[in-house]
Amino acid sequence: MLSTRRGDEAAREIEAWANAIAKRSDPAVAVTTEFDPDSNTFILRLVKGPRVLIFRFSQSQVHSDGREAECERTLNRKIKDLWNLI
Repeated sequence: MLSTRRGDEAAREIEAWANAIAKRSDPAVAVTTEFDPDSNTFILRLVKGPRVLIFRFSQSQVHSDGREAECERTLNRKIKDLWNLI
């Protein structure tokens, strides 16, 4: 479980978690996170210089036990995708 909190409070925790992982892979990558109440998803923006990659985590990914590894793999894959953007 990435966070026990809901909504914007959880978004802050996810952002801190995502930034810690991103800095291990590439110190130049920054992550911002916000909660979208219309879709009940967390929007993550990976930024490196002029490149931006946006993706979402569902509430079930964030609030279900045992899905941290899946979320970390997804985040690392998206960081690699960011590197490959033209």
